[in-house]
Amino acid sequence: MALLLGFLLLLELCWDTSALGPLSSTKGSDGLEFELPATNYETKDSYQAGPISVLFQIVQVFLRVVQPHPFPEDILRKILQKKFDFSTDYDKPENVVLTLKIIYYEIGIIICAVLGLLFVILMPLVGFCFGLCRCCNKCGGEMHQRQKKNGAFLRKYFTVSLLVICIFISVGIIYGFVANHHLRTRIEKTRKLAESNLKDLRTLLIGTPAQINYVLSQYTSTKEKAFSDLDNIKSLLGGGIHDQLRPKVIPVLDDIKAMAESIKETREALLNVNNTLKELKMSTAQLNTSLSDVKRNLEQSLNDPMCSVPPVATTCNNIRMSLGQLDDNTNLGQLPSLDKQIDNINNVLQTDLSSLVQKGYKSFNDIPEMVQNQTTDIISDVKRTLNSLGSDIENMSEQIPIQDKLSDFIGYINDTETYIHRNLPTLEEYDSYRWLGGLIVCCLLTLIVVFYYLGLMCGTFGYDRHATPTRRGCVSNTGGIFLMVGVGISFLFCWILMTIVVLTFVIGGNMEKLVCEPYQNRKLFQILDTPYLLNENWKYYLSGMVLNKPDINLTFEQVYSDCKENKGIYSTLKLENTYNISEHLNIQEHSRNLSNDFKNMNVNIDNIVLLDAAGRKNLMDFSSSGVDTIDYNVYLAEMGKTPTKVNLLSFADDLDTKANNLPQGSLKQSLKNNAQNLKTIHHGQVMPLEQSMKYGKARSTINQSIKELQHKSSGLRVKVANILSSLDSAQDFLQTRISSVIVKESSKYGNMIIGYFEHYLQWVKISITEQIAACKPVATALDSAVDVFLCSYIIDPMNLFWFGIGKATIFLLPAIIFAVKLAKYYRRMDSEDVYDDSSVLGTWHFTL
Repeated sequence: MALLLGFLLLLELCWDTSALGPLSSTKGSDGLEFELPATNYETKDSYQAGPISVLFQIVQVFLRVVQPHPFPEDILRKILQKKFDFSTDYDKPENVVLTLKIIYYEIGIIICAVLGLLFVILMPLVGFCFGLCRCCNKCGGEMHQRQKKNGAFLRKYFTVSLLVICIFISVGIIYGFVANHHLRTRIEKTRKLAESNLKDLRTLLIGTPAQINYVLSQYTSTKEKAFSDLDNIKSLLGGGIHDQLRPKVIPVLDDIKAMAESIKETREALLNVNNTLKELKMSTAQLNTSLSDVKRNLEQSLNDPMCSVPPVATTCNNIRMSLGQLDDNTNLGQLPSLDKQIDNINNVLQTDLSSLVQKGYKSFNDIPEMVQNQTTDIISDVKRTLNSLGSDIENMSEQIPIQDKLSDFIGYINDTETYIHRNLPTLEEYDSYRWLGGLIVCCLLTLIVVFYYLGLMCGTFGYDRHATPTRRGCVSNTGGIFLMVGVGISFLFCWILMTIVVLTFVIGGNMEKLVCEPYQNRKLFQILDTPYLLNENWKYYLSGMVLNKPDINLTFEQVYSDCKENKGIYSTLKLENTYNISEHLNIQEHSRNLSNDFKNMNVNIDNIVLLDAAGRKNLMDFSSSGVDTIDYNVYLAEMGKTPTKVNLLSFADDLDTKANNLPQGSLKQSLKNNAQNLKTIHHGQVMPLEQSMKYGKARSTINQSIKELQHKSSGLRVKVANILSSLDSAQDFLQTRISSVIVKESSKYGNMIIGYFEHYLQWVKISITEQIAACKPVATALDSAVDVFLCSYIIDPMNLFWFGIGKATIFLLPAIIFAVKLAKYYRRMDSEDVYDDSSVLGTWHFTL
């Protein structure tokens, strides 16, 4: 019952206190992270006995052989229910049956105890009789040894047998010394074990209020996060709506903006091409005039009379035939002017399309600002709801029924610690007496076995096989005396040793089988969990004691298992039956209130115009400006031609060569002058024109402009039509679908805000029900009291002690027999048998 009371006190402490749980953190998807402060406990979860545990297991195997019956659950239930009373009801049939069941369960221990008691009773009697018999020169007391043929074999057989028995006795003595020392060292560690558990329990009690307050105080960070997002509704909700509409709207505005830039660039390119063409037309006209003058002069020179005289006539004919090469090679003058298209573009540019697009951008980008302006009242209502929720959460710390009882149990722990400190020295003092007694017992057995070892050693090494029994040496005689001294001491004290073994065996064996083993396999808890066992009016004793509701299925085994797994005290003791945290943290109700606030949010965005009618007309005018009807390939082809059909410089050199072959005269001089004029035209007009048209920067610019115009005007009407179609589609989307986008984003935004508090409240619920007041220190304290202190510190070494001492004491009986038998082979006899001198002296064999 002391064990039961201790267990109930620990559970009551567990009920009225809470523990700092292990590090627990939860991180939401929105960056909110909650973390319980971590606490380290000193007491280890398990106890390891070390190498000596092998010896303990040997003893446990022996006990299972002696006591193979399963744990007597029914017997203990009946005893605890007080249905069996030896004093008054011993003659009832059911009590007789119960008594027989107890005897049957204890039969192994009873038989061993009876055998031990017989040993205790008979050994002093046998020793007394043996001593009287020896004093009467009987029972081997006569100092005469007869000759036997197998005497040498018997001496060796007795020696080996006694040596083996002494070894077994020595092993048992070692067990006794080890167990006695181990028990003393474990008792010395009891103070540290108790202080460690009390410190953990005190940490458990003191840390709970701070942990509860910490959990509840995390609402502040949650509220600050929500308030921050509420104040940032412009970017979160407005930005969300803006981002949902962006893929549909921004590409259209970007296309219109690009088209506005394209209009300006088209005008610049048209002006560049048109101006360049005008300059080139003037230059080619001047070149054509100059070439015509030279051609006319050459024709007049070729009319000279000398051209009719051979061979000059041939030269003149050649020159006359080549005059057709002195013509203009280009048709730039026939290229149409671009003035009309330029005028159309100028008319288009009278409307500032870029400004109109910027208005569309601004109208679209003002959505976040519009959302913020229209939700000011709703945000205030949500903040008031959150502040109200914060007040309810702050009041919870006063409603949780844990802190009210902490002060009483802190005092209980202090009283317990005072009691331990006051009584532990007494326990240590008594243990020192026990240790001294165990040491005396082990030393007494050691003394006996030392006499046997000395007798064997002296008798073996001092024995002379040539010496007759009456002439044996002093060493051999001393060996025999040592053996008889060991026998005498064995008879004097073995019954005392066996008495100690029987008492410790009965106590230790029953404690191991009825307390330690069922505690480890938790069958002891199943006994305590029997309905109506400890209180005939309570179905479940623990729920009646803790919750005052004995019908709730709260068992010792379940509580111990949950605490062993470090579960929270709330779920372990089913405290929802007295204080339902779910009702005080009604997540659905709080979420519903916040959701209703967000449902009242009315955001109206219906005045967004991406491009007005003027802008649309501007685009249409640009598409009909005619820039897409120009044949730009003709312009590029003309720009790629050379200004003249022939290289004037080569033509002039050829003309000059032909003139040099003519005789002196006016014809020769005229041809040379015209050749010089052609060179002047080449250097003064052709080369600059070639530079402009084919090789120079001007040509590069005009070619780039023409290609740019060609690219921009290609499919212009289709491009504009596509832009206008996309514009209509985007505008229609804004008018017909924007409301669904607003609803979707508003719901998403509201769920995000609500999610903060659902996440927080869910964490609070999980923390209080599963993590706060994790009761592992209570289970550890119970394990320390029963499994460690009682079983590992006391019962295991005590069982090893009686096992070793009992083993050594049992083997004293055969040791006495062999020692008495062997002593006569070592001791010096008073008389001996007469034998023939011719016989071999070394073959003397003597017996009792």
